[in-house]
Amino acid sequence: MSTFEVLLPAMGEGIVDATITRWLVSEGQSVEVDQSLVEVATDKVDSEVPSPVKGTIGKLLFKVGDAPRVGQVLLTIETMDVKKSEEKPAKSAHVEAPKVEAKVIAPAKEVVINVDNTSYIPFISPLVRRIAKDEGISSADLKNIKATGLNERITKDDILAYLSSKERRIEELVHSKLEPSIQPKSVETPQDGVMYEVVKMDRMRRLIAEHMVLSKQTSPHVTSFIEVDATNLISQRERIKDQFNKREGEKLTITPFFIEAAIHGIKQHSLINSSVEGDSIIIKKNINIGIATSLPNGNLIVPVIKNADRLNLTGLSKSLNDIAKRARENQLKPEEIQGGTFTITNLGMFETLTGTPIINQPQVAILAIGAVVKRPVVIETTSGDTIGIRQMVMLSLSYDHRVVDGALAGQYLKTVRDYIQKIDPRLDRN
Repeated sequence: MSTFEVLLPAMGEGIVDATITRWLVSEGQSVEVDQSLVEVATDKVDSEVPSPVKGTIGKLLFKVGDAPRVGQVLLTIETMDVKKSEEKPAKSAHVEAPKVEAKVIAPAKEVVINVDNTSYIPFISPLVRRIAKDEGISSADLKNIKATGLNERITKDDILAYLSSKERRIEELVHSKLEPSIQPKSVETPQDGVMYEVVKMDRMRRLIAEHMVLSKQTSPHVTSFIEVDATNLISQRERIKDQFNKREGEKLTITPFFIEAAIHGIKQHSLINSSVEGDSIIIKKNINIGIATSLPNGNLIVPVIKNADRLNLTGLSKSLNDIAKRARENQLKPEEIQGGTFTITNLGMFETLTGTPIINQPQVAILAIGAVVKRPVVIETTSGDTIGIRQMVMLSLSYDHRVVDGALAGQYLKTVRDYIQKIDPRLDRN
């Protein structure tokens, strides 16, 4: 027998620990490869840790509610040695239980809401736990919140909806007991009498704010722009979208076309797909495209399409639709929001013409797609210039000037533009 240690995996950029919400196995239980062992939760995602090996559960080293740090041992699994031998097994093939225990690092300090056995609320994420603590919500109150999450888990939206309804009930009660002349007024600033409302940032918004400020402090940002005639792209998409929907059961948006063009540009200008470590430039061989995705609560997350250069248009579209849907449903796995090498954000879905996006560290560039609009433009032909109605879009590239100069940024944007403008609308795509 050998002892295998299961560690808490990396849970995403900036996340150093995760809360154990439920053990899915018990000591002495047999498990198979890829069988889920434990549910863990962070402020960004809830996830399950699968078993890397087949064997028998040894020791569970944390309790529900504990918050182990990334890299700590969660549990041990006793596995059968692959080869039998009459000789004594090598020390490296067997780890005694006391040694496993000696390697356990003390868990991070637990954030606790005082509860008793009759009012314990299982499986709430660290974010919900923190909101409840900050807002003074008791365990008894938590039991009265309508849960809409997986396995009747209380989500952030559930607890915010509860707080909102509670505030409304308090306001209605106060208004009903006060005379009209002493009704409470909106808070006014003492300086100029302007009314204002104070909204506290949630955990995710604070992390976004910190990440954006860090990016501006780290990289000297420069943005270049290029105008693109996307008429052929739009025509091809309009011609094949119904067939695509019928064949794949999904919508075909214009974003996969732009992802494809962005990847083509990266292949021609690999420095765009890099990062900085000290005074070294790390050029990435994999092209992992992060897609900035807006969540229903107004926050932002960047799921990643790994090895996007190996996918055709259909593969890109299906991957994009999948991660966007699961991002909005808070169903992304930790590894799906890390490892990006280049980011794309589509401003056009909000009818924004263009923008100057902030680089997603530690990357060195981010591409923004503006709204596609019809405009009269000059069309150059061999027989002379004419004016026509074309589908135009503005692309903007924000880049780290420590690595990317204006010339390289211009060359990259031109490569992307030419790729889009040379699309043949008559060709079928897969």
